[in-house]
Amino acid sequence: MTQWYYADRQRQQQGPLTGPELAALFRAGQVDATTLVWHEGLAGWQPLSASRDELELDAPPPTLDFRTAPEPPAAPEPVVAPAPGAPGYSPYAAPAAAMAMAQAGPVLGGEVVMAGFWKRVAAYLIDSMVVGVIGGIIGMMLGMLIIPLAAIGGDGGAYALIGAQIAIQLISLAIYAAYYAFFHASSSQATLGKMAVGIKVVRTDGTRISLLRGIGRYFASLLSGLILGIGFLMAAFTERKQGLHDILCDTLVVDKWAYTDHPEWQRRKLGTVAIVVLVLYGLLLAVVAVALVAMIGMLSTMHW
Repeated sequence: MTQWYYADRQRQQQGPLTGPELAALFRAGQVDATTLVWHEGLAGWQPLSASRDELELDAPPPTLDFRTAPEPPAAPEPVVAPAPGAPGYSPYAAPAAAMAMAQAGPVLGGEVVMAGFWKRVAAYLIDSMVVGVIGGIIGMMLGMLIIPLAAIGGDGGAYALIGAQIAIQLISLAIYAAYYAFFHASSSQATLGKMAVGIKVVRTDGTRISLLRGIGRYFASLLSGLILGIGFLMAAFTERKQGLHDILCDTLVVDKWAYTDHPEWQRRKLGTVAIVVLVLYGLLLAVVAVALVAMIGMLSTMHW
């Protein structure tokens, strides 16, 4: 029996299915006439409507009326596959068949929930911890290698030490930029922190950002921080929850289910992960503040 494959709304290949199974999906509304389908013997992916007669899509669905005998199923058409050695022949034709379609795009028309300010803060705290650990380990390894070499450099050792420190800082900057750019341009459209709290970065039209735009967005975020953090605070007050770097790079931070087939799954609330992260960091800041106050008080009572 002919094995059919089809592309779902996310442009992912599904199958194999028999012809009656595919026809049942059509009658149930899970696929439509524009859905791309393929089976061995076809030159390429084609709309389901092109196989309407073959799959008997217009035939009435089977009923439980036993007053008339059901018609025998039509014999499957012979599959004409390329002969071994012929151009295009492959024993794995079904999974390897290329789908002549564009990259999956955003699903427009549904509600879009923008990521709130505190969700973004929670994601940033997680990402800072992840990248800080990675950068710290790499920086320590480089420091253990470069600084001793600079120290034995004689009269030029001081300059070499300064150069080593600059090199370490530049490498750390590159790690941060690569982390944010790579994850934001990936299929998840989110860093580890954003994945944890359930948000992602998109263009203002809902499409995925490019790697170059991700790099530019990271350096634009440095500008948001340089102006006393005002660029970040803008995300709490602008209409579309955009920070300065979002406005400069034409991006939005939205719920992970925005621009998908299930916009109803979006959440406006913070969520458990975001609340836990914010509470933990709040407690940490409180402990640090108390320790600083105690240290200042201790120093003030000392007789110098």
